[in-house]
Amino acid sequence: MAEVLVAALYKFVPLPDFAEMRAPLRAVCEATGSRGTLLLAAEGINGTIAGSPEGVATVLTWLRSDPRLADLEHKESWADSLPFASMKVRLKKEIVTLKRPGVDPRDLVGTYVDPADWNALIQRPDVVLIDTRNDYETELGTFEGAVDPGTASFSELPDWLEAQDLDRSTPVAMFCTGGIRCEKATAYLLQQGFQEVFHLRGGILKYLEETPEEDSLWRNECYVFDQRVTVDHKLARGRYVFCVDCGRGVPRDEVQAHAGRCRHCRPTPSADG
Repeated sequence: MAEVLVAALYKFVPLPDFAEMRAPLRAVCEATGSRGTLLLAAEGINGTIAGSPEGVATVLTWLRSDPRLADLEHKESWADSLPFASMKVRLKKEIVTLKRPGVDPRDLVGTYVDPADWNALIQRPDVVLIDTRNDYETELGTFEGAVDPGTASFSELPDWLEAQDLDRSTPVAMFCTGGIRCEKATAYLLQQGFQEVFHLRGGILKYLEETPEEDSLWRNECYVFDQRVTVDHKLARGRYVFCVDCGRGVPRDEVQAHAGRCRHCRPTPSADG
């Protein structure tokens, strides 16, 4: 198959008819041969699709034909084969699950920071840099100096933040893969009384796209939610594969040495060696 375009997208926008959008959206995706997962909720749309450049463009054009999604942004990367097995369009309560009713990025959200300005911000000694992603993502790559909450799901982040007891005047910078989690995380912090909250516009993917590798403060690779597992700084497929037991990322060169298992699933060496 020719090179595959992967498009990640999201938008917080009122979609009271989101359930009715499901069937026609799935139909246009299937008609173009696109695969992936798209989530629809009353608060908007989120997801990733992959396919031929022409097919993905057709889906994006269809979405943007809805006036509410006319300014829908997406981020692009490439794969040498389809990284999804099927096409799913799912109905959800939230397009990213925080489980904190009343947190709405359309009402309150952190200050967007463009990739070109991100390095200067996160190198400030007064800024606390927080990775809002899950532990299985952060262990494969993160920004230099970032705090890892060690959460298993995004909905655990508010409890972790509350436990840190940070001074509300502390400047906080947050980042995630494509930007959507930070929309809600920064909104939550502002609701809690934090005065200076920043987040990376377009997420890690946009930073990798726009930042020269020699200037980058990103370390290792970026976890993505498809069969590529990770992408490198050039947004090409990375060096990780899925653990055969738990599904975490494990370096490809360790597959044979450890029977395809990550460090969490490898047998514990016996005391007698």
